[in-house]
Amino acid sequence: MDDSTSSNTAVSKPKEWFYSFLLWREKHIKEKNFVLFLALLVGICSGLAAIVLKLFIHYISTVLTAGVNLESGNYLYILLPAIGVILTALYVRYIVRDDISHGVTRVLYAISQNKSRLKKHNMYTSVIASSVTIGFGGSVGAEGPIVYTGAAIGSNLGQVFRMSPRILMILVGCGAAGGIAGIFKAPIAGMLFTLEVLMLDLTTMSVMPLLISSITSTTLAYVYTGYEFEFFFAQTEGFYTSRIPYVIGLGIVGGFVSLYFTRAMNMMENFFGRFKNRWLKTLVGCSILSCLVFIFPPLYGEGYGSIVSLLAGDTSAIVNGSIFYSDRDSVWFLCLFIGLVIATKAFATSATNGAGGVGGTFAPSLYVGCLTGFLYAFIINNLGWCELSTKNFALIGMAGVMSGVMHAPLMAIFLTAELTGGYDLFLPLLIVSTISYGTIKIFEPYSIYTMRLAKRGELLTHHKDKAVLTLLKINNVIETDFLPVSPEMTLKDMVDTIAKSKRNLFPVLDESGRLLGVVLLDEIRNIMFRPDLYRRMRVNTFMSVPPAKIEIGQSMDTVMKTFDTTGAWNLPVVEDGRYVGFVSKSKIFNSYRRVLRHYCDD
Repeated sequence: MDDSTSSNTAVSKPKEWFYSFLLWREKHIKEKNFVLFLALLVGICSGLAAIVLKLFIHYISTVLTAGVNLESGNYLYILLPAIGVILTALYVRYIVRDDISHGVTRVLYAISQNKSRLKKHNMYTSVIASSVTIGFGGSVGAEGPIVYTGAAIGSNLGQVFRMSPRILMILVGCGAAGGIAGIFKAPIAGMLFTLEVLMLDLTTMSVMPLLISSITSTTLAYVYTGYEFEFFFAQTEGFYTSRIPYVIGLGIVGGFVSLYFTRAMNMMENFFGRFKNRWLKTLVGCSILSCLVFIFPPLYGEGYGSIVSLLAGDTSAIVNGSIFYSDRDSVWFLCLFIGLVIATKAFATSATNGAGGVGGTFAPSLYVGCLTGFLYAFIINNLGWCELSTKNFALIGMAGVMSGVMHAPLMAIFLTAELTGGYDLFLPLLIVSTISYGTIKIFEPYSIYTMRLAKRGELLTHHKDKAVLTLLKINNVIETDFLPVSPEMTLKDMVDTIAKSKRNLFPVLDESGRLLGVVLLDEIRNIMFRPDLYRRMRVNTFMSVPPAKIEIGQSMDTVMKTFDTTGAWNLPVVEDGRYVGFVSKSKIFNSYRRVLRHYCDD
C-alpha cells in the first residue's frame, strides 16, 4: 500500500510541476514570445531528425551497393528495391498500422481539417520507413518524409504546451521548414517551402519562428556534416546575356516536363488506387520499379549521384552500372538514355509509393530538372546551334522543373542556389523558375501536393477566402429554435404558434418528422389578423416549398453555392428527408469571420 502510494506520488509530481509551469507561463510570458522558444526547440528536433534520416539512408545504401559493378548490368537492382519496398510495407501495415505516405499532402490536410494536429508516431515512423525504402533503392526522395516528421514534431510539441490551433499551425510550419533546411542545409528554402507550398500567411507572427527554426536546423546540419554544399558545383564557364533566349526556352521546356511529371504521377496514383488486394498492388509496383531500375540504374534511390556527376561535367557517368555501359561514348545514345530516364522517373516514383514504399516527390522533381537542363543544352550543342554550358543548364533546370511541379518558384530558386552555391546564376534561375511556373499554371492550377485535397474540397491553405469555409461544418451552424407546425393546423393555431416564437419562419412537418414545406410570416401577414379565416384555413393551404434543401454532410462550399443560386437567406437542413433545422447565410458569415480572424490574426 505504501509502495503504491509513493509510486503514484512520484508520477503525479512531474505532472503537477509541468502544469504549474504552464500556468506560470500563461501569466508571465506572452504567447507571441513563447512561440519563439518553441520554434527553437522544433528547429533542434527537426534538424536532428534530418541528420538521422540522411545517415540511415547513406549507411544502408553504401552497404548494399558496395559490390556493384559500374561497367555492366547488376541484378542486385532487380532485388534490392523490391526487398526495401516489401520490408517497408510490412513495417507500415503490421507495426505502424497507419497510412504515412504522401507526407506533404497529409501535413496540408492536418492544417486544413484537423486543427494542425498530427499523431505522435509521425515524429519517427516516416524516418524509419523512408530510410529502408530509399536505402534499398526506392526511386523517391526523403524530403516528403522529413517534412511530415518535422511537422509532427512541431504539432506535438505545441500540443504538450497547450498552444492554440493558430500557434499549432505556425509550429507545424516551423517543423516543415526545419526539416527541409536541415536535410538540404538551405535555411531560406526551408522557410519559403512553408510559405509557398504549405501556404502559411506571411505575417510578423509567422516569419520569425520560421526563420529561427530553419536557421537552427541548418546550423546543426553544418556542425555535423561540415560547410560543403550538398551538391558541389564549380562554375568554370560564365553566363552571358546572349544565352537568355535559350534560358527562356528551357523555362518553357521545364514547364511542360513539370506538367508531364505531374500528370504521369497522378495517372499512376489512380492506377494503383484501383487495386483492392494490397499484396497484388505491392507485387505489381515492385515489378515495375525493379524492371525500371535494372534497365535505368540512375533511377536507383534519390539519384543524387547522377546530379553530382552532371554538375561536375562527367557526362558518361550517367550509364554506370547499366547494361548499356559500352554505349556511353555515343552522343545520340546518351540523349536517348537520358530522355528515357526523364520519362520513366515519374513511373518509378509512383511504383515505389504505390507498392507500399514511403518517400516524396521533392527529390525526383529536382532530379528530373537536372537531367532536363543537361539534355536541353547537350542537344543544342550537338546540333551546332550554340555552345551552352551543360553544367550551368543542368543546375538551372533543377529550379525550372521543381518550380513547376511544386508551384513554388521562389523556393526553387533559393533551394537550387543554396544546394549548389550557384549564386552567380541567379538571373537565369529567376527566368527559368518564373517561366516554368507560368507555363504549368495554364494547365494545372494546383501543385502535385495540393491537387488531391483540392479535388475533395479539403484545402485550407490556398485561396483562403474560399478555403476557410472548409473549416466550417454544417452541424455547427444549424439553428434549431424554429417552432414546427403540422399541415392540418388551423390558421388560429398558426397565429398562436407565431405568438410564442421569436422567429418569422416555421417548418411544416408530417407525423414522422419529414419536411413538407415552410411558412413565412411575411407571406401570411395579410390574413393572420382576420378571425373569420381562423377556422377555415389550414397550414397546407398557405405553406410554400423551400427553394432548396441542405443535406447533412454537404460541404460548406456547396451550401454557399446553393444560397447563391436560390438567393435565399434561410434554408432548411434535412437528413434522409427528416427535418433537422435551418441554416442562415448570416450565421455562416458570422462563423466565417470568426474563423478567419482566429487563423489569420497577427
